[in-house]
Amino acid sequence: MKKASVFPEYRGNMEYYCLGCGKRFGIDELLYTCPECGGVFMLDNLDFKKLSERTGKEWRELFDTRAASKNTALRGIFRFYELMAPVLEEEDIVYLGEGNTPIIEANDHLAEKAGLRFAFKNDGQNPSASFKDRGMACAFSYLKALVRKHGWDEVLTVCASTGDTSAAAALYASYIGSPLKSVVLLPHGKVTPQQLSQPLGSGATVLEIPGVFDDCMKVVENLAENYRVALLNSKNSWRILGQESYAFEVAQWCDWDLKGKCVFVPVGNAGNITAVMGGFLKLHRLGIISELPRVFGVQSHHADPVYQYYSVEDPAKRVYKPVTVTPSVAQAAMIGNPVSFPRVKHFAEQFEAIGGKGSFQVLQVTEQSIMDSMIEANMNGHIACTQGGECYAGLKRAKELGLIAEDEFAILDATAHALKFSGFQDMYFSNSFPPQFGVQPDTALANAPELVIEESAKAELAPEAFTEAAAKTIADKLGLQSK
Repeated sequence: MKKASVFPEYRGNMEYYCLGCGKRFGIDELLYTCPECGGVFMLDNLDFKKLSERTGKEWRELFDTRAASKNTALRGIFRFYELMAPVLEEEDIVYLGEGNTPIIEANDHLAEKAGLRFAFKNDGQNPSASFKDRGMACAFSYLKALVRKHGWDEVLTVCASTGDTSAAAALYASYIGSPLKSVVLLPHGKVTPQQLSQPLGSGATVLEIPGVFDDCMKVVENLAENYRVALLNSKNSWRILGQESYAFEVAQWCDWDLKGKCVFVPVGNAGNITAVMGGFLKLHRLGIISELPRVFGVQSHHADPVYQYYSVEDPAKRVYKPVTVTPSVAQAAMIGNPVSFPRVKHFAEQFEAIGGKGSFQVLQVTEQSIMDSMIEANMNGHIACTQGGECYAGLKRAKELGLIAEDEFAILDATAHALKFSGFQDMYFSNSFPPQFGVQPDTALANAPELVIEESAKAELAPEAFTEAAAKTIADKLGLQSK
């Protein structure tokens, strides 16, 4: 076997493949939807079968060895190069530290409350503090390759976002620099201050649109159809490829043994759950894993079109319908018409063909359970965002419905860092959620600072007396014993 630090010689033969009409197109230009029918694309490597010349054991050993590589192009998600975008040259790969995010098992107390062992995969520890960096690393690497090949002198990258996509897109565009320029469209007043600060800090042009994410997405789609821009939402198939690395990392962390494992993923725009299923299926096709994990998609009852579709037991009677969303704390999941739903359906059918009924399911959870679960997880040492809370709520719901056994092990997707959603935590602790959210704090979980001594009382005391009085007040409150 060649040294893992050497960049792979293998190159694939990739095409866009339309899930609607089945037509194929070359990858030498930017395409997002099928010019013939408007369907969404997948990227297909026509030479994928050549990868079977290596055994599953050989692939496992290679990927495990590459995990220690000091080759910049192979340090992140592209250590799985052959499985993702194997048409890129080493010089085109962009690496900002994405991937390799830790999987942290719940402590005994939290596992006991949940009724089984589980862990969070902390994708908030990516460079821009969310899982979106996985997809952006791949999409921008491909874009960089196109710029080099065609000699483009200016490329405007554009995306619609509820926060995380814009942060990641702006970060990677600013790192590459000219000829790339970043523009992001956000729903006015529906992005947390922390998330808004990120694209601004990276120098992107930030434009706000009245309405919700779906309104921003329609504007971005119009721009992509009528103007020369690089769209970076999950309609961009290269982004989906990059996000498959999540599945590869989960499998690697489990020593490539996924028997008895369940993976919980928030649905949102459906790009990530698409990528996760697609990634596991690739590993299975090559014999790198012998069994698929079970995958649970999770949606809030305020934005649940995919749940509504799969809640119908008979596949022949299922009809997909977009829904009108209402405010959700899981902002990245507040999408009423997920762009990648056709991809979800495509991979769910493959998953069930291999893993049988129950290998893919979608759960609905309440806003109350999402917030309660986020606070509860973080009070037990995690850094879960509201989408991570959504996954934990989904785990509880699966347990309640008898869909998951006590001897299974669940891995929950915490898509972003808790600090991005500190505003929702503050509203929970101060019981100040607007009525439309329908969230009331659990008094056992609510937390707030307490003032030890009033400012007026401090002003009346000498410095030493103040220190002594403050210490005495704290000791009495905490029940401390004198030495």
